[in-house]
Amino acid sequence: MLVQDRPSPHGAVAGGKPSSPRAGPGADRRHPRPFAKNLDFATWASEHSSKLLLLLFALASAAAVFLLRGAAPDAAALLCLDRSRSSSAGPAKLPYPDVAWSKVPPLAIAAGVPFASFRAERWIVVAVSTPPTAALAALARVKGWQLLAVGDSHTPSGWELKGAIFLSLELQAQLGYRSVDFLPYGSHVRKTAGYLFAIQHGAKVIFDADDRAEVPGNDLGKHFDVDLGSGVTNHPVLLQYSHADPNRTVVNPYVHFGQRSVWPRGLPLDKVGEVGHEVFYTEVFSGRQFIQQGLSDGLPDVDAVFYFTRKPPTSAFDLRFDSEAPKVALPQGMMAPVNSFNTLFQSPAFWGLMMPVSVSSMAADVIRGYWAQRILWEIGGYVAFYPPTIYRKDHIQAYPFAEEKDLHVNVGRLIKFLNEWRSNKQTLFEKILDLSYAMAEEGFWTEQDVRLTAAWLQDLLAVGYRQPRLMSLEIDRQRATIGEGDMKEFVPKKLPSVHLGVDEIGTVNYEIGNLIKWRKNFGNVVMIMHVSGPVDRTALEWRLLYGRIFKTVIILAEQSNKELAVERCTLSHAYKYLPKVFERYSGADGFVFLQDHMILNYWNLLQADKEKLWITNKIAHSWVTVPLESNKEEWFVKQGALVKQVIGNSPVHFQTNYKENMGENKIAFCGSELFYVPRRFVEDFGDLVGLIGDLDLHHKIAVPMMFLAMDSPQNFDSEPLAGTVFKTQLPANATFSTIYTAQAPAVFPVKVMNEIDFIKVIRLMSIGDPLLMELV
Repeated sequence: MLVQDRPSPHGAVAGGKPSSPRAGPGADRRHPRPFAKNLDFATWASEHSSKLLLLLFALASAAAVFLLRGAAPDAAALLCLDRSRSSSAGPAKLPYPDVAWSKVPPLAIAAGVPFASFRAERWIVVAVSTPPTAALAALARVKGWQLLAVGDSHTPSGWELKGAIFLSLELQAQLGYRSVDFLPYGSHVRKTAGYLFAIQHGAKVIFDADDRAEVPGNDLGKHFDVDLGSGVTNHPVLLQYSHADPNRTVVNPYVHFGQRSVWPRGLPLDKVGEVGHEVFYTEVFSGRQFIQQGLSDGLPDVDAVFYFTRKPPTSAFDLRFDSEAPKVALPQGMMAPVNSFNTLFQSPAFWGLMMPVSVSSMAADVIRGYWAQRILWEIGGYVAFYPPTIYRKDHIQAYPFAEEKDLHVNVGRLIKFLNEWRSNKQTLFEKILDLSYAMAEEGFWTEQDVRLTAAWLQDLLAVGYRQPRLMSLEIDRQRATIGEGDMKEFVPKKLPSVHLGVDEIGTVNYEIGNLIKWRKNFGNVVMIMHVSGPVDRTALEWRLLYGRIFKTVIILAEQSNKELAVERCTLSHAYKYLPKVFERYSGADGFVFLQDHMILNYWNLLQADKEKLWITNKIAHSWVTVPLESNKEEWFVKQGALVKQVIGNSPVHFQTNYKENMGENKIAFCGSELFYVPRRFVEDFGDLVGLIGDLDLHHKIAVPMMFLAMDSPQNFDSEPLAGTVFKTQLPANATFSTIYTAQAPAVFPVKVMNEIDFIKVIRLMSIGDPLLMELV
C-alpha cells in the first residue's frame, strides 16, 4: 500500500484562515439573546430567519472543528492555503502553503515553563516510552551533553531520571510550537518537539539517539566531529566515495566498515548484492559534514528482511564493524540511509531533524534522512559516515514488516526522484517547503507532512534559528576529471558476520573453514608491523594480507604517511611505541610485532598459547647471548651498561627474573623481528618501557631484556616458532623462493619493495592459504 492511498484529513478553512486545534469546539460560536416575549416557533423562526441561519452555520462550523480536531493540524496564523494552484479541470491538486516568512513572530519561553532559563550547546535527544534504562542513565552522564527525553502516550507516569530533562505530553503542549499539533500521541516522532526545545535552549549540536545507545567511553567527542572548527585542523580531508559513475546514486556504507553482507534499513533491496569494495575513493575538505551518521556495534540499523532471515529467531545479533576504518563522506548525487538513533546534527542542518508523520513508523527517519540529504546539497553540506559510535544490545524484539512498507515500496523511486528534483526558490526554507510539496504530489508522504513542514519551519524561525544561505549545486556543473593523484585506496576488512546462523568470513566465499578457524584464533590479536620498504608501494598490501586474519594491522615506518595511516616510529626504538598501541586496543587478547623482512605463516601458529610470551629465543642466529667481559665491541659494552642501569633501577620482581634468567656480565641480542605480548604482560611491558625512558637502548637489546625481566624463558611458548627458517643472509644466487616453505611458522629474510615483490610472496604463501590467490 502506497502512502498516498491512505486517507488524508484536511483542515477546515473558513475565510482564508485554517481552523485551529488550540481553540475549543465552538469557541467562536455566537449565542442569541434571551427572548423578550413569548412567540410560537413558526413566528419566531420567520422573524429571526437570518439569525437562525447564522446559528446553524456556527453550529456546523463548530462541529466540524470538533470532529477534525485531531486530524487538522494547525498551520499557524501566518499559514494560508493558497488554492490558486488548483484547477477545476481534472483531479484537484494539493493546496500549496503560502507562508509569510518575514512576519513570523519570535516565540518567547513562558516564565512558568520548567527549565525556562536553562541553556546548553550540546544535546542528546531520545524518545522514551518505557521506564529509564541503564543505557539512558549512562547517556545522562555523558560529560558536556544534556540529555532530553521526549515522552509519548506510552511513557509511564512519573518518568524521571537524574541528569535528564523530561518533556511530558503536558509540557510539550505548553511550549507553543505549531508542530506539536501534528504529532501522533503514541509515536517516537514526538522527538520533533524535543528538537525544537533543544534549539530554543541554545543547541549548536544535537545527537539524535535512542534509549539503547551505549556510547563507548561516554565521550561523543572521541567518535564524532563535534567541533567542526577543530576537526578541520586535525582532519583536513576526508575520504569520499567517488562520483566517477553518475548513475550510482546509493551506496551501502557497511561494506566500507567491514560488513559487506549486512545492509542498513532503508537501502533499496535490489542493492544489497553490491558487496564489492571501492576501486578507489576521492577526498573532500572537512568542515561541512553537517550530518554525521555513526554505525552501531551489537545490533546495527538493519531492516526486518535482514533481521528475520540472517539468524535463528531466538538468537541475538552481536555484530562488529571496523573501528579503525576511516570515516567516509558522500558526494552530491549519492545517498545512503540515515537513521534517528545514532546521528549527529550540526546547527546548519537542524532544519533536517523534522520527522514525517504520514508514513509508517519504521520508515519515518529514513525518509527524513533522504529528504535532508537532498536539501543538504543546496547549502554545500554533506553526510559523512563514522566507525562505530555506539553499542546497541539486541533484545530480540521483533516488529512487523508492515511498519517498513513505505521503505520497500518507495525508497528506490524516492532516491531517483530526489536526484532529479530542482527548485528555483530563492531561500533555503522555501526550497524545503517546495520539496515537501513535491514529495506529497509524488505520494512519498501526504499533505499532512506538507502542513507539518510549513509549521516546523515557522517554529524554527520563531525560536531564533537562522536559515543557512544557499550555494550552487555541484551536480549541475561538469565534474572535474579524476586523475591518478586524486584516487585514494582503502581496502575494507571482511569481518565476522551472520548469515542464516552461519559465521561468514572470507575474501570471496563466505563459508571457508580454514579462514574461519584462523580468524577466530587471531581475530582479537593486533598485529604491529614495522615496514622498511616504501610504504606507498607496500603498506596497503601488508594490511590486505594480514588484515584478513588479525583484528587490525598497525603499520609503523621511519616516516609517517597520514593518507595511508602509517605511523612514524624508528625501528631502533620501535618497542617504545608499542605501549601507545596497547592502550589504543585495550580489549585485544594480545599483540604480535613483526618486521617486514619476515613472513609469518599464521596457519602454523594455531597451537601457540596466546596467554604466554613468544619470541625467537630458540632460533639460531636470531637470539644470541653476548658476553660483556673483555668484549671489544664498544656498541655492545655501551648497550650492556644501559641494561645494567635499567635493571638496577627496576622493581624487585623484574630484577630477580632478569638476573636469574641472564646472569652477570652478559646480555641477550635478538633481532626481535617477531614476538608476541599477551594481554596479561602488557602492563609489565609498559612499566619496563617507562624505566628505560629516554635511554638510547636499542630495540635488539631492549626487547630480549624486557622478555627476560617479565618471565622465565621456560615459560615462553617458544615451540611454535622453533621451526622458523632464519638466514642471516641469502646464499649466493638464492632468492626468497628458494628458502621459503609453507610448513615453517615464519621465514626470514624477505625483501618486499613494491607490488611485484608482494605478488611473488603471495603466490608462495598461497601454498598454505589458497584463498590468497584471490588477492592477486
